[in-house]
Amino acid sequence: MNLNLFLPVKFYLSPDKNLFRSIKNIFGFYPGNIFLYKLAFQHRSVATKLKGFKLSNERLEYLGDAVLSSIVADFLFKKFPYKDEGFLTEMRSKIVSRSQLNKLSYKLGIDKFIQSDKNGNNVYRSMNGDAFEAFIGALYLDKGYGFTKKIIINRIIKVHFNIEELENLDINFKSKLIEWAQKEKNSVEFKVIDEVGSGYKKQYIVEVLINNITFTNGRDFSIKGAEQNAAEKAINKIMSE
Repeated sequence: MNLNLFLPVKFYLSPDKNLFRSIKNIFGFYPGNIFLYKLAFQHRSVATKLKGFKLSNERLEYLGDAVLSSIVADFLFKKFPYKDEGFLTEMRSKIVSRSQLNKLSYKLGIDKFIQSDKNGNNVYRSMNGDAFEAFIGALYLDKGYGFTKKIIINRIIKVHFNIEELENLDINFKSKLIEWAQKEKNSVEFKVIDEVGSGYKKQYIVEVLINNITFTNGRDFSIKGAEQNAAEKAINKIMSE
């Protein structure tokens, strides 16, 4: 007897039936341990306590990041058998970048499941991408590596990413700006000028100085992200002049 025939009935009677149904519609499978997926969508801003420990999606995000990176690396290694490690590393970064995962989360509708402090939505800029990684962590614990790999490749990479377009996408604005400065014999410097907020709300403000004159600035939750933000603004400004 195929016990899977009874799964929809079980899920229909569950108080989490909407989450069961949504995951089935988006990813094509019914969850086994629904608690893992609920935890994957619980942002740290609304963490609950259990026996003195804070429960949020941060641990699952850590796990999902590693699993996702491994699967994408394997996929690219086999798809591009003659490319060097530099190319493969850059392509992996383009797929698993926070901006890409944020967009993917919106596209899939994952953002609708996230539980968070609504007053902080404007500053939790990586929340959606983080939740997607946490979902991958939950999927891995629930279904195993092989099943997770099939979902990521067949339901995510092959459906939502144009690998050929990504090959031609230049996302390293900092390197691009430095190359321009060297070509034009200008000096360029990135400097952290301020930190706003504290804890997980902390943001860094970085300014770009060209020939020791402030040119643009950027803000992000990491110094690297703020540098990229400021560099992108600088490149756009240069091209418009």
